[in-house]
Amino acid sequence: MSETLRVSALERPEMLDQLEQPAAWPRLTPAEVVAERPDATWVATNGNAVVARASAWWTSAPPLPGESLGAVGHFAAESREAARLVLDIACAALRSRGATIAVGPMDGNSWRKYRLVVDRGSEPPFFLEPTNPPEWPRWFADAGWRIHSEYVSSVNDDLARVDPTGAAKARAIIDRGVRLRELRLDDYDAELRRIYAVARVSFAGAYLYTPISEDDFVAQYAAVKSVVVPSLVTIAEHDGIPVGFCFCVPDMNEPAGGRPLRTAVLKTFAVLPGYTGLGGVLADRTHAEAQRLGFTRVIHALMHVSNDRSRALSKRIAHEIRRYALFERRVREL
Repeated sequence: MSETLRVSALERPEMLDQLEQPAAWPRLTPAEVVAERPDATWVATNGNAVVARASAWWTSAPPLPGESLGAVGHFAAESREAARLVLDIACAALRSRGATIAVGPMDGNSWRKYRLVVDRGSEPPFFLEPTNPPEWPRWFADAGWRIHSEYVSSVNDDLARVDPTGAAKARAIIDRGVRLRELRLDDYDAELRRIYAVARVSFAGAYLYTPISEDDFVAQYAAVKSVVVPSLVTIAEHDGIPVGFCFCVPDMNEPAGGRPLRTAVLKTFAVLPGYTGLGGVLADRTHAEAQRLGFTRVIHALMHVSNDRSRALSKRIAHEIRRYALFERRVREL
């Protein structure tokens, strides 16, 4: 392959439509390249077929204290050799722009696709979950990358199982004047703008957090409107002002794969500071509503291993089904 392998920078996003990308890869479209604004994208081709690709972000990558971080994403490869080639080119570009460390795969920031599945377990992929061939983490390691941070997904497959501290937390939250309600689907965009105010504050201290505009937040969640079940999305309000939310959707991978729909995916929950216990109350309400609707399982998706609040709740009522990793490579010594 090395004799016919050609690597070139993607000069215009629309050039992707002229190339053949393997059907098994997460597809990269010109529209995604335009929307996600990488500083550079490279494709390795054999004839007209793409055998590897990668993008790099150095002007808009997430902050990391003590480092100048660059992100490498849009990654896909058919071989170890091709993977090494595009990863090395991306890291060299980051180094030349002053980065000290590369993280990946990450499509620019943590609001977009990032991480690799490193321990897939026995569960099939669920809705909105990142997927990848099993060899990709090994190819990152072979190219000089190591694990930077880890994430897990867990499942509660007995919705009658509840947090034993939940009732007391619910009473305390109600006594404070906090009220829970379901999402108003007929006012969907406005509802997203209401919960954006919570997400912006709640996630500000999250690892590798990058601020996102209200319009970009709305656009991301607008993409799943067609599958939203209003009662699976809970908004907590205090004096009419949102102070927390839990966003849960059906696992649409199940019916798409010919399986009965029995799982809901708890994608996101956020709570403003000062509302201790509200996260657990939101999760309990989500589990109860899922059970009422006929679901038998709820997946707690993609939790950072250092997220003590989310993982403590999950450990009480769920068990781990999948593990993921974000990788790093030192590109310049400090």
